[in-house]
Amino acid sequence: MRPLRRPRLGLPLAGALALVLGATLAAGAPTAAAGTPDDTPAAERPAAAASVPRHAVTGYWQNFDNGATVQKLRDVQDDYDIIAVAFADSTTRTGEIEFNLDPRLGYSSDQEFRNDIAAKRAAGKAVIISVGGELGNVIVNDDASARRFAESTHALMREYGFDGVDIDLEHGINATYLSRALRQLSGLAGPGMVLTMAPQTLDMQSTGSEYFKLALAVKDILTVVNTQYYNSGSMLGCDGKVYHQGSVDFLTALACIQLEGGLDPSQVGLGLPASTRGAGSGYVAPSVVTAALDCLTRGTRCGGFTPPRTYPGLRGAMTWSTNWDASAGNAWSSVVGPHVRTLP
Repeated sequence: MRPLRRPRLGLPLAGALALVLGATLAAGAPTAAAGTPDDTPAAERPAAAASVPRHAVTGYWQNFDNGATVQKLRDVQDDYDIIAVAFADSTTRTGEIEFNLDPRLGYSSDQEFRNDIAAKRAAGKAVIISVGGELGNVIVNDDASARRFAESTHALMREYGFDGVDIDLEHGINATYLSRALRQLSGLAGPGMVLTMAPQTLDMQSTGSEYFKLALAVKDILTVVNTQYYNSGSMLGCDGKVYHQGSVDFLTALACIQLEGGLDPSQVGLGLPASTRGAGSGYVAPSVVTAALDCLTRGTRCGGFTPPRTYPGLRGAMTWSTNWDASAGNAWSSVVGPHVRTLP
């Protein structure tokens, strides 16, 4: 059984003080052309889901039982616009992934699961396959593994009807080859592919980090980066000051690094646990999440940190997980979901 999804602990205050913001905040680098388009006959392709809304809520759905409410995909709360199925599994071939439905979820067959995906997509939700997590690791470190990643992910998209992929690799990445893999996948899947990422907080402290370089390298096909603002300890904000986890300032000052570092506001989301049981540390009340969203998009409800400008196009928020949210009586999605839809 997999434990709750929890990234490795980030640096405590002393470590944060030693961090350097790194490369000068700048716009993303030029990117290479996409790969070969999908030549599957249109009649054989699953119907496309509605476009991701201007402001969206992402939720991870657990393909395992770790004590949170067990859900079938059809039970995922309607407040979630992007549903990330967690997680794909690696195979013995480097870079290749597969999906294994956990029998403890009560599905009678893979077809029943595919039917649930189709129903969510028909309701306008995007359903994507997530790669990684606390325990999972997929290595993409050369051209061969990049090709296998793209081809196997595309095969899962076609088999199950996934709209795209989420990169939640927490054991280190190679931005050069993973960006090649994602471009190849985009070429196979077409322009409607949804691409999300969930880096740990430390991974987005500097534009020189591999995750930040990856996000900038695929900026033209990237939907949203939902950084995990939990399990990290204190970190540096975009003003070079240290901010303590679990506050409005922590969320806004750290999101500012991405917003001023080359990502479009529509590509930035705030990732938080749905309950105190969803993470080891960093849980904040839903009201703190909505305050951070208002601070970044409207310049209101800020704490001690005031962003250099407002970002009305901010994508929204993410939580781990829809299951922990259900365990807590949907306290997170019932507050954050409606609020995200009121953003400018």
